[in-house]
Amino acid sequence: MVAEGATTRPTFWRISHIGEIVFYLLAVLTILIFAYGVYRNVQRYTEGQKDWFDRLDDLPSRVVSAAGIVLSNRKLFDRDTVGGLMHAFILWGFLTLFIGTTILAIDMDVYRPITGAMGAEQSFFVGDFYLSYSLVMDAMGLLFVVGVGVALYRRYAARKWRLWGKHTSLEDDFFIWALFLLGVGGYLTEGVRILGTGFPDFETVSFVGWFVADVLALAGVSESLAAAIYPVVWWSHSLLALAFVAAVPYGKPFHMLSSYANIVTRDEKAGKRLPGVPSDLDADTGAESINDFTWKEILDQDACTKCGRCSSACPAESSGRPLDPRDVILDLKQYRTELDAGETEEIDIVADGGESVIAAETMESCMACMACMDACPVDIEHLKSFTRMNRQLTDQGDVDSNVQDTFDNIMTMGNTFGDRPDARADWADELDFDVPDARETEVEYLWYVGDYPSYDERNKKVARSLAKLLERADVEYGILFEDEKYDGNDIRRLGEEFLYVDLAGYHVERFEEVDPEKIICTDPHSYNTFKNEYPEVEYAEFADEPLLDFEFDGEWNADGEIEVLHWTQAVEELVEADRLGLRGDELDYTVTYHDPCHLGRYNDEYEAPRELIRATGATLAEMPRNRSESFCCGGGGGGLWMDLEEESKPSEERMREALEDTEAGGAVEKFVVACPMCMTMYEDGRKTGGYEDDIEIVDVAELLVEAVESAPNAGDATATDASSAAGQAD
Repeated sequence: MVAEGATTRPTFWRISHIGEIVFYLLAVLTILIFAYGVYRNVQRYTEGQKDWFDRLDDLPSRVVSAAGIVLSNRKLFDRDTVGGLMHAFILWGFLTLFIGTTILAIDMDVYRPITGAMGAEQSFFVGDFYLSYSLVMDAMGLLFVVGVGVALYRRYAARKWRLWGKHTSLEDDFFIWALFLLGVGGYLTEGVRILGTGFPDFETVSFVGWFVADVLALAGVSESLAAAIYPVVWWSHSLLALAFVAAVPYGKPFHMLSSYANIVTRDEKAGKRLPGVPSDLDADTGAESINDFTWKEILDQDACTKCGRCSSACPAESSGRPLDPRDVILDLKQYRTELDAGETEEIDIVADGGESVIAAETMESCMACMACMDACPVDIEHLKSFTRMNRQLTDQGDVDSNVQDTFDNIMTMGNTFGDRPDARADWADELDFDVPDARETEVEYLWYVGDYPSYDERNKKVARSLAKLLERADVEYGILFEDEKYDGNDIRRLGEEFLYVDLAGYHVERFEEVDPEKIICTDPHSYNTFKNEYPEVEYAEFADEPLLDFEFDGEWNADGEIEVLHWTQAVEELVEADRLGLRGDELDYTVTYHDPCHLGRYNDEYEAPRELIRATGATLAEMPRNRSESFCCGGGGGGLWMDLEEESKPSEERMREALEDTEAGGAVEKFVVACPMCMTMYEDGRKTGGYEDDIEIVDVAELLVEAVESAPNAGDATATDASSAAGQAD
């Protein structure tokens, strides 16, 4: 028994014993409904396909890591500080209120009965514990209400555009208003109780509840009236709370559970490496039906909160292409739930024409830049589902004609241009030194030049600049000449998996024949797939034997056996070792730098190119969207090969940003890139956007060569046409 006059509050005050029994019955029913809903959802996940990646390895560490991400809200602060604070207040407040309710239940339904059975019923919900409890609950509950209030303002007053979309429904309204009413209702219940019990002095620690009681008293509510209406207020609050808990697994509130599960089971390399193919090459790797998606891809759909962060980050959406990553995920979810409920007929998941869940043009619009995944606070792996649908389009033959021509070029000539393989190294003819053949001499660096530096006239100048840097640094390097083929990174993201596997197998054999210490890549796309995907190609999905007829000796990227680098990383090491003879004051330009998606977001390399730019003496002025928030050039995901309808080109928008929004304003003279695809897209955007007289596009390598050329005792190897030709395009 709680002693008379103890510092505590009465539980079930003015609620009859029958009322208590009814409440407990409703609570049990609520828990059963909740448990059934969770079971039903988990059961649906088990019907999904097995995931190729073990997402439950080292589960304790995953759980702890995910808890840190969720509790810190750190991903929610990215790109939107106000939104991050808002969600942090809601989350921390909600969890505190949940824990507080659980503590009270333990005292009433566990501790008191146990101590009573031992002969003297006791409660720990008294004295200093109760006072501390009340203070914390009121403070954190206030944060909760403030957070929900900010959410209501952003949704209904500010009408933040990303919160409204195709899938906005009354469910979203019910969810946010239910949270608000739960928070406010809790304080109203507390205030009525404090007023009805005569303002006990110790209840001042419940400062919000005390304030509400004061307001009610000023409004003319007497102590007796408060006592009379308390049961109505209490039941209203309790029934809303029970209904909310029961509804959690059946709608948007389920993201409170599914999003945490999604973060626990995340793949740290999602997007940068894609799922493999089954060992027999015949199993379905596409999306012929909704049941072809893996359990994790289904969980992704349920984890989506409709926050629209992916929508606001997506360059395709910003450019007016028919793609909103949020809508794709939610379209799949809506179709799945309606199909499971028997509310719709089975249709194609993705197709070019006819009725389908997702249109082919939507998938063609994706730039595979990973901005959506980087922005998503619950680690939805959009590219996994997108790639599955692209594979389905490829299987069906629903491929853009220009992309199909590219596939054909690769199959017949080994490159995306369809040019002769023996012309692959013709870019080096204008050099006054011979580029070493890695097939004939031992090399430290095997330089994979790539398609665009090999065949595109503008990017050939970049290749020559890099060759001069390597020659100047006097390193042992070489190239594969006609034995080099296209790397396969982007066709894999377009769904042509089997051609990719063939290319990967071919290159791994060439790499093993050369046996270099390091592979350096001109193109970040090559760098990504060599580093993150080639090591896993031999391990077919669920297979006991390698898929290809080659064996990959050694452990890729382990113990220094084969290190894969983007050329900026390799040359940064050479600059630090003073192998290029730079003083750091050779150039006096003001430049801005664009982070390539495959170097930055994919592989977290942001500093090497910047350090090289600074090493030339140039002043670097950052664009607002830099590093992980970089705005894609539009060339990834096959965009370079397709003619897409768009309201504005991403490359033109980036040119505008460079000239108008950088730290240096209109003083920027050069737009610096570190990717051949970016070079191509921005040279085009400079022309079509009317910026030819305003800014020059140069590669980091060209900037470096100009600096080296300006340095004292510059060797003949540094003579270059980079400075005069950097801004030219064919």
